[in-house]
Amino acid sequence: MRKLTGKARDTLAEEEKAISNRVEHLDTLSAILPALAGSDRAEQLARLLTDEDIDTLRHLAREGMGENSLRALTSDFSYLEGWCLAATGSPLPWPAPAPLILKFIAHHLWDSEKKMSDPSHGMPDDVAVSLEAQKLLRGPKSDRLRLPHAISTVQRRLASWSTLHRWRSLQGHFSDPDVRSAMRLASRVADRPKAKKSRKAITADCLELLLATCNGTDYAAPSLMDIRDRALLLVGFASGGRRRSELSGMRFGQITWEGFLPLDPSDPESDLLPAASLRLGRTKTEESSDDNSVLLIGRSVDALKAWLEAARIQDGAVFRAIDQWGNLKTRALTPQSVNAIVKKRCALAGLDPQDFSAHGLRSGFLTEAANRDIPIQDAMLQSRHRSLAQASSYYSDAGRSRRRSARLLG
Repeated sequence: MRKLTGKARDTLAEEEKAISNRVEHLDTLSAILPALAGSDRAEQLARLLTDEDIDTLRHLAREGMGENSLRALTSDFSYLEGWCLAATGSPLPWPAPAPLILKFIAHHLWDSEKKMSDPSHGMPDDVAVSLEAQKLLRGPKSDRLRLPHAISTVQRRLASWSTLHRWRSLQGHFSDPDVRSAMRLASRVADRPKAKKSRKAITADCLELLLATCNGTDYAAPSLMDIRDRALLLVGFASGGRRRSELSGMRFGQITWEGFLPLDPSDPESDLLPAASLRLGRTKTEESSDDNSVLLIGRSVDALKAWLEAARIQDGAVFRAIDQWGNLKTRALTPQSVNAIVKKRCALAGLDPQDFSAHGLRSGFLTEAANRDIPIQDAMLQSRHRSLAQASSYYSDAGRSRRRSARLLG
């Protein structure tokens, strides 16, 4: 092995010192971005990102960017840097020239049939292997060909790239005609179907199966975990299908207990049910200053009260971690834990966990509303969907089997 010269040793020492400083700065972000926790992940990012990159992330954190948005931006940031090094041998330039953006599109959206006959089409193998080695890209399953990336993922990474340009007060080329045209054409030929966040919706009948797993056994009353999971499922569904990040981030101060309300709003003499207002605060599509409270009525309120009383929670996080011995922790569940709970309850109910995720509560709420002929505007007020097109897609799927137009020939 050739010995390093004094100058080379000094350069290597300076580089390692710079990486150490970046790791230290990334540690200050770990409270906001749990994905940064751990020396291996922080060091990987420190080797990919520049000092200016990390300063940008710290600035965004100080400006109050949402946790999920900042996490996605960090992930995209590290991927872009890793891809650029693998594809060009150089760090990501600022501003990025249009040819580099076009190369990124060509490397991620391609024609699968042409890829079979022309291996150089799409992402080169050496680039893909490099990204896989850095754990920035998953390898293909068994001996199957690599698939083009999801269009939504490419669009998000381009949007993140553009956002980072704006934060650096740089003019990007992301709206150039050539770039827009390339993206449009690539989207047409990339035949990867859009994957659903949850293959199946957790509708009311499915929800009852999950809740039945929280009732304890013939020999034991429901455990603290059972009580928590029952409240999590009912609140998640009844509040309009809350996102897993909203459930994990829910705080006691967001809850306001209301007076009893009639089961049938048009009949004041109908049974009275407990009610509570849930102030959502900052969400994926709304700011904390928005008036985005939703109403909980009936079983979900009873389940939430039972959990808070059993866990003796009077402030802080609502849904908290419980260790394997049944001890309640002060820390909140993570979004990933919420997803794991849904899958666990599906397995206990005899359902295939691969078919469901926490997003199934959200899609299930709208699907159930459609099945019960609840006006979509009413459902959207509870789900807090801003896009009518997105909400109506659930209504269209739910009503497909009832369409009269499909029965013209009997």
